[in-house]
Amino acid sequence: MQAEAIQRSYRRWAPIYDLAFGRITQGGRILAARHVNAQGGSVLEVGIGTGLALDFYGPQVQVTGIDLSEDMLREARARVAKRGLRNVAGLHQMDATQVALPDASFDHVAAMHIMSVVPDPEAVLAEMARLCRPGGSVLIANHFAGHAGGWSLAERLAAPLANLLGWHSDFPMARVLGHPKLHLVEQVQVRPFGLMTFLRFRRLE
Repeated sequence: MQAEAIQRSYRRWAPIYDLAFGRITQGGRILAARHVNAQGGSVLEVGIGTGLALDFYGPQVQVTGIDLSEDMLREARARVAKRGLRNVAGLHQMDATQVALPDASFDHVAAMHIMSVVPDPEAVLAEMARLCRPGGSVLIANHFAGHAGGWSLAERLAAPLANLLGWHSDFPMARVLGHPKLHLVEQVQVRPFGLMTFLRFRRLE
């Protein structure tokens, strides 16, 4: 999916995204935030969207978010203001393949349900690895083809609707497993539906 299509898609979805996708994607966000909270430090959320994960980070965690969609960021900023969240360092409109932030800026870098949306997931993964300090965590929650028992037919039927849905239902996990500086530490099938998978990587030296 190209950047223009992504922005069009999320312009449509932004006002109702939480209602439409919040519950089904919540499990991965909770797992990511639980890990970050236990470790502490700073986290960059790539593709933060409407800020659904912000409710789960502890006050001791400094959160920065980026997203390509200004419409989604508007919702995230409203969430921060409504809840009075003081641990959000900033929410910025940026392309996840070219993030204007220094190397090793964060203890954790997370991508919640965006890898099957972006046109170049390998480039996004490379940026996540660059931005994470050595020894830190790269966290990914996503739907991956063939990793949700009993859902393979639904994946195939949804594949042609990628631009409408805003994600590719036939996205293979192999596309996020190849970076030489990221070691896979944990892989969890997310409850309750098992549609999503949570991956935790350690950033190597």
